[in-house]
Amino acid sequence: MGHMSEERTKGRVASTAWWPKWEQEFSEYINTCERCQKANRRHGKKYGLLQHIEEPKHPWETINMDRVTGLVPGGKENYNACLIIVDRFRKSMRCLPCHKEDTAMDTALLFWNNIISTCQVPRTIISDRDPKFTSEF
Repeated sequence: MGHMSEERTKGRVASTAWWPKWEQEFSEYINTCERCQKANRRHGKKYGLLQHIEEPKHPWETINMDRVTGLVPGGKENYNACLIIVDRFRKSMRCLPCHKEDTAMDTALLFWNNIISTCQVPRTIISDRDPKFTSEF
């Protein structure tokens, strides 16, 4: 049969075989087939090239930023996530409680009110490509 698209392969299987929950098992098999995964093109954003990151010479010159979600809600505001900010010079961390549902604007305001207003504007911000950091931020 070879390795065709999932839909074409599903059509061939459907014309020759049947068993309970076959479509679910078929999809699970296709999604875990090593040969299929290697052959399929990746969807979504392409990865960029690795870049050298210079060591900062001053506090708050370069920071790392990420969000931790899926936390148990707590506090008066029922926070269920944290914005983690690490100053690469001092190796110090700030953990700012927030909500998983926060928008990019909410995240930007949290950053402005808690980092820029008390420290300085960083020259470099290193983050993953979370839409909270790449859209309106």
